[in-house]
Amino acid sequence: MYEVLKNYFGHEKFKEGQKEIISSILSGRDTLGIMPTGAGKSLCYQIPSVMLDGITLVISPLISLMKDQVNSLRESGVNCAFINSSLNPFEYREIFSSACAGAYKIIYVAPERLHTQEFISFSENIKISMITVDEAHCVSHWGHDFRPSYLKIKDFINKLPYRPVISAFTATATPEVKKDISSLLGLKDPFVLTTSFDRENLYFGVVKPSDKYEKLKELLADYHGKSGIIYCTSRKKVEEVCEKLIKDGYSASRYHAGLSQEERNINQEDFIYDRKKIMVATNAFGMGIDKSDVGFVIHYNMPKNIESYYQEAGRAGRDGEPADCILMYNSYDVHTIKFMIDNNRDSNTELTESMRNLIYEKDMERLKDMTFYCSTSECLRKYILRYFGENHGNFCGNCSCCLTNHETVDITFDAQKIISCVYRIHQAGKDCGKSLIVDVLRGSRNAKVINSGLDKISTYSIMKDSDISRIRSELDFLTEHGYLTLTEDKNVRFSANSASVLKGEKKITMKLPKEEKIIAKYHKEKEYFEKDKLFALLRELRNEIAKRKNIPAYMVFSDSSLKDMCRKLPKTKEEFTEVSGVGNKKAEKYAGDFCKVIADYVKNNPDAPKAPEEKLSYMEKQLALYKQYAMNKKSK
Repeated sequence: MYEVLKNYFGHEKFKEGQKEIISSILSGRDTLGIMPTGAGKSLCYQIPSVMLDGITLVISPLISLMKDQVNSLRESGVNCAFINSSLNPFEYREIFSSACAGAYKIIYVAPERLHTQEFISFSENIKISMITVDEAHCVSHWGHDFRPSYLKIKDFINKLPYRPVISAFTATATPEVKKDISSLLGLKDPFVLTTSFDRENLYFGVVKPSDKYEKLKELLADYHGKSGIIYCTSRKKVEEVCEKLIKDGYSASRYHAGLSQEERNINQEDFIYDRKKIMVATNAFGMGIDKSDVGFVIHYNMPKNIESYYQEAGRAGRDGEPADCILMYNSYDVHTIKFMIDNNRDSNTELTESMRNLIYEKDMERLKDMTFYCSTSECLRKYILRYFGENHGNFCGNCSCCLTNHETVDITFDAQKIISCVYRIHQAGKDCGKSLIVDVLRGSRNAKVINSGLDKISTYSIMKDSDISRIRSELDFLTEHGYLTLTEDKNVRFSANSASVLKGEKKITMKLPKEEKIIAKYHKEKEYFEKDKLFALLRELRNEIAKRKNIPAYMVFSDSSLKDMCRKLPKTKEEFTEVSGVGNKKAEKYAGDFCKVIADYVKNNPDAPKAPEEKLSYMEKQLALYKQYAMNKKSK
């Protein structure tokens, strides 16, 4: 397995859990791997596929995933193909014929194709060594992306003349989902391994801007042309944000289920091939997108649960490079998700009423966990990992909470002002949402306040000297913790707990960020490679090759491989194979071109500083920075 890892995929070492899972599969045992996005799930079935005597069928839900995986594997020297609705009858027959002749080691297939008579006949005439179910959580009603077609996989396996090894993989799975995967896929005494969900290279941040689009532009200014995804809850919001970005000069495209299949394919390829740098999308985009160089994922709206968020955010930094995962939150997002959950319950007519109610309750519980993530002041990484049953320290050094100094503040007096204002507005026979309440408290003279006569109530302008973002944070806190309530129309009203606050019977505290940042963000440090001329030359060569071959640049080499070339400065094909991510096939194809660029650069720049050795882990670096900060503060 180490020979296959090096010769085909160019790596010397396995990541956590890969060796154990591959060994289990090669021993003939059914296997379930739960590994976060970027942890190397694909290698866990691709390496055994190369080694086993026969064909591996990989059942995958999306056409885009198949196409990307097949292109990438072919670049690495693995013969493979895919079968889905994008092929015409002639292409089907060609693939079936070639497969029967032993041309392929891996065939990707959509679950819907399994029960066609043509595919059943085909599967009876080839030697299937393994069936791999990718995105296996789709089989479970309790999963966040249930697909009915996955329920028929077990029937297909049972129809085969003999039973191959079954392996299943997913990025996120609660105990309920794990149980469903084993049962509904018919796994027999499976080896189950869950690797750490922690991905140190990802920075997690939650921001609560008063103007989301302005904050979005502020964030994008830091990414200097990196590829990124912006997730929105609705198609309407995708259209709105994408239109604004294009108008403001950004290289952006859009993706949602309301577009034609042709436009979705074009827009997706524009993003994968770097013709467009930003993809604005609903959650219809992304599952299985094998683009390794995504530098940031921004959630313009809060997703409906932690599972969805972590899977979507995890599409950043799959190449191991630093990447940002930012969630832009306001309380209106909660109402949008509640509406979607209600609508899903009413439309899910295939299920019994009791099952619909159980799923509804579970969805509401997940929404609550997601909302708490957006409002917590504890380490965000710790919060996510704890959700998946994994322990983590209190300080990760790479999230917005750890990088901001919080303090517990008594907000009882402010809370009384805010609740009193809500009471006076209601007493005046008016209803209003949070934004208008903030305007009244701040003493705004806008038309809505004046025309409603709210400038005449006693609580008008009683918080005129308070920061608008703090008032908004306190108002969010009061509604989230039940001291105020929101109607379906998003109007703020009294709750059963409001009176106790007004009477002074209840003390209210919340954690608020101090102005001071305790340490600089690692993800914004200017690294050596941003200025390195050799790195730029290698990227230019990589892009030329990708354009000539009509494949995405990351399929030629990842940025991590280019950086390793800068460190090792290979001069021969043999030395080139020592670079991380360079297998024999790629060395044969590319060693000459890349070694020439490196040799010319070294010759023309004899005094250039050598690229630094691989950096410390993120945790090591953050702890070092934190210790330095503590020492400096103590000395002052």
